Amino acid sequence: MQTKQEREQAFHDTAFADSIRAPVWGFYKITRASRRAFRDWLVAEGLPGKQVLEYGSGASAQAFFLAVQGADVTGIDISPVAVEQGRQRAANEHLEDRIEFRVMDAERLEFSDEAFDLVCGSAVLHHLDLSLAYPEISRVLRPGGSAIFVEPLGHNPLINAYRNRTPSLRTVDEHPLLVSDLEQAREYFRELEMRFFHLSSLAAIPFRNRARFPALLSVLDQLDRGLFRVVPAVQRHAWMSVFRMADPIPRAVRAQPQGWTGAVS
Repeated sequence: MQTKQEREQAFHDTAFADSIRAPVWGFYKITRASRRAFRDWLVAEGLPGKQVLEYGSGASAQAFFLAVQGADVTGIDISPVAVEQGRQRAANEHLEDRIEFRVMDAERLEFSDEAFDLVCGSAVLHHLDLSLAYPEISRVLRPGGSAIFVEPLGHNPLINAYRNRTPSLRTVDEHPLLVSDLEQAREYFRELEMRFFHLSSLAAIPFRNRARFPALLSVLDQLDRGLFRVVPAVQRHAWMSVFRMADPIPRAVRAQPQGWTGAVS
């Protein structure tokens, strides 16, 4: 019987080696706004000289963008195939001195406490047990550090219906995040900022190969921004959330009983 980690590794080894998710890559053409917001938040952290840990890192991850921006990056993935592809690209682009790739379980990091200034990842946390992942992220961040992720949400019934009809495109253990999953981060970080993307813009997917797709997407992205501002309750039905967790709460503080007001030595 396989463990969750073994199932995830086997699936992603095949996914990276054989590109089994290629049929849905076109859907991600509408995610321009969330990708831009993700990168803007990363850059706003002041990347030059920062020690950055990227979850789910490989040849197509943010590690290369981060390194070019001046960060020293450690990329981890549970898939040896993804890690090898990342190492090969780093060698091809002469970035081996700025990027290190390692096979690692993100729920049990092999780093010392306070090893990084920034942790980030794209569509990774929804594969993890957040009760294990969040405290690990908090542990390896330095005081005042931040973690920035972009993740799919699990509230929209139409998106969930599609997911249910295409089980071969995902692992049995993944769980698109709920807003309550995002809010759980408040147990480990003093700051949590969330943005939501892609509700009206889902209507652009059938037109993704048309000449007027960029113009249509711009209009729908603008509609989403207005809709989420005027009717915040519909944000949960978006496809993606970009969120920033900052100022990790030390374990010693989290361990204090509720209502504790004494000093922690």
